[in-house]
Amino acid sequence: MSLTYSKMLPLGTRIPSFKLNNVMNNEIYSETNLSKNLGTVVMIICNHCPYVIHYHDQIRSLVSKYQNHNIQFVAISSNDIINYPQDSPEKMNLLFKKLELDIPYLYDESQEVAKLFMAECTPEFYLFNHEKKLIYRGRMDSSSPGNDFNIDGKDLRNAIDSFTSEKKITNKQFPSMGCNIKWK
Repeated sequence: MSLTYSKMLPLGTRIPSFKLNNVMNNEIYSETNLSKNLGTVVMIICNHCPYVIHYHDQIRSLVSKYQNHNIQFVAISSNDIINYPQDSPEKMNLLFKKLELDIPYLYDESQEVAKLFMAECTPEFYLFNHEKKLIYRGRMDSSSPGNDFNIDGKDLRNAIDSFTSEKKITNKQFPSMGCNIKWK
């Protein structure tokens, strides 16, 4: 495991175009599937990373709270599955079923989508507005495996709450940190 920080895609960036397999139903999912009337949280995650596992309950809580309140969620895994078979599409499907997450979990086999998001680590979180422009990117909160900070999703929750209540989101945003993406 190599601790890596996100590069912080510039605010205002339009959501990148993508067409990826949704491992939950084996159908192609693209940015055109996203509702034009909702904000969108994109999570770059994977199955095996301890930093992602650290947030499993918080991800479930966020999806449960906000999915029916003007926010849609999409998760993407871009890891090399030859060297990290625990991140395979079959295991991605099993994990989301176990976690009872009913959101698209997309497999980025070519790793091109991760590059479009400037993703460097898992997890990374991105919030796009109705116009599909980036308004938040970075960490969920200041906690991480091994520190004693409360896992509350504060940074991402504050951004979502500001967006849904039509308030300005602070530009003071912190990079996410976690395991480096397992490049081929």
